[in-house]
This record gives sequence, structure tokens and C-alpha cells, in this order.
Amino acid sequence: MSINKKHYHDFVIQPTQFIHANKIPFIEGNVIKYVCRHREKNGREDILKAIDYLKTLLKYEYPDVQHQAE
Repeated sequence: MSINKKHYHDFVIQPTQFIHANKIPFIEGNVIKYVCRHREKNGREDILKAIDYLKTLLKYEYPDVQHQAE
């Protein structure tokens, strides 16, 4: 598996290294990944994926306040 993907080549630290070093959970890690790479890889699609993960995070972490971010 290649960690240093071309869409992360300008970063001082790779998103996976940052996520791992800071023990960031899966959903938050995916938000970081998609936001970091959107300009170099899938553009709008990556931003939409990040938003989807954020909505999932809201659902799991803040179930009593659903629909405020929609």
C-alpha cells in the first residue's frame, strides 16, 4: 500500500500520519482525508464525501439534535 499518494505530495505530514499520531477516530479521519485531497483528486465529490461523514458523525455523537446542520 502506498501511503504517499500524489494528491498528498505537497503536505509536510501525510494525513494518515496526522490521523494516526493524534488517535483520531475513523469518521473524523475520513473527514480530514477528503478535505485535504479535494483540490488534487476528486474536487466536489470529495467535499460531498466529507459532508456525508460529518452528517454521520452528528447522527452518532449528537442524536438528540438532529437536522440542525441540514
